[in-house]
Amino acid sequence: MNSINDGVTRRKMMLHMAPAAALAAAGFVPAMAADRSRSDPGPKNPDLDAQNPDSTWPPATDSKSLVQNFKYPFSFANKRTYEGGWSREVTVRELPVSKSLAGVNMRLTAGGVRELHWHTAAEWAIILYGSARITAIDRDGKSFVADVKQNDLWYFPSGIPHSIQGLDPDGTEFMLVFDEGDFSESDTLLLSDAMSHLPPEVLSKNFGVSEDALKNLPRQELFIFQAPVPGPLEADQKAAAGALGPSPRDFAFRTMEMPPTKLTKGGEVRIVDSSTFKVSTTVAMAMVTVHPGGLRELHWHPNADEWQYYLAGKGRMTVVSTGNKGRTMDFQAGDVGYVEKSLLHYIENTGDTDLVFLEMFKSSYFQDLSLSEWLTHTPPELVMAHLNVDKATLDAIPKTKAVVLPLS
Repeated sequence: MNSINDGVTRRKMMLHMAPAAALAAAGFVPAMAADRSRSDPGPKNPDLDAQNPDSTWPPATDSKSLVQNFKYPFSFANKRTYEGGWSREVTVRELPVSKSLAGVNMRLTAGGVRELHWHTAAEWAIILYGSARITAIDRDGKSFVADVKQNDLWYFPSGIPHSIQGLDPDGTEFMLVFDEGDFSESDTLLLSDAMSHLPPEVLSKNFGVSEDALKNLPRQELFIFQAPVPGPLEADQKAAAGALGPSPRDFAFRTMEMPPTKLTKGGEVRIVDSSTFKVSTTVAMAMVTVHPGGLRELHWHPNADEWQYYLAGKGRMTVVSTGNKGRTMDFQAGDVGYVEKSLLHYIENTGDTDLVFLEMFKSSYFQDLSLSEWLTHTPPELVMAHLNVDKATLDAIPKTKAVVLPLS
């Protein structure tokens, strides 16, 4: 009799243990065990831990085998400092997952010049602070000169020569995004550098002036240097136009002059790609604002990796990767985030002010797919069988793409 009872008891225990074993195998730790493990008595950096709570103590839904790191703060990037401004970059060197796009953060004083130059990659930019004057010529040699202010964009295709100069009263700061992940600002083709590597007799012949007239050309790169604040815009435009006249192409875009592409109770998004900013053929942008407690809905991008730059506020993002993997990380102003093409993710506002960030893509157009929209446009019985939910629950899921959801 005792042996029969013992067998029944053992079977009951095994049945009760099976779900716990399954949860443990999936990486979930029971609450009591998690509480016992939730200590870190060794050396630590409290400030960094406080900024990264979802890395310090990841949510139970994160996998134990991690998705590749997808965050890098610009605070960790080394500044190149000059009289006239500074520059720092985040490339695939700093953030190895960032293979398609790279970012350069630059500051110019009033009058500070990012010298005349061009790139082997296309340059997209957004003004973060202040104002600047930008110059370029188009493929026909016609001039472009414009003043840009906070949230304005510019785009210069590969090989188009250009310059940037800070204006009164306090210059400018901006973010450059290049359509190559391994692009470095150090690899730019500079006017000063080119002059220093060309024989004087060749320059004399090319420009039609004496070698003596060119004796004071710079012998090393300028990169960023201090100069007087430029005069009226109209005077520079007239002087640059010459006989060819100004370019019909507008290399600048005034972001805040367009209405939001999507406006909800949870926030808004402004999408700028080649459909609205005609010259921007290799980089597309979404500027997203999420109100406190709101959510940039669960979605993915089937056409390109996503490079992010956080402008304001605090948030967290979970990325679900192939191979049954998921990872959650925290973000704040000045951080770069990155999501590989077609991986599911969301961005949640975890602060008490608006979360504002850029979604950048190496593409001529913006595209995303909403998880909710997919589920509600699939036969309902099929979805309910997958998720083990009833019809009422499925019917409550939004049937159109929300983009930004409010605090529920």
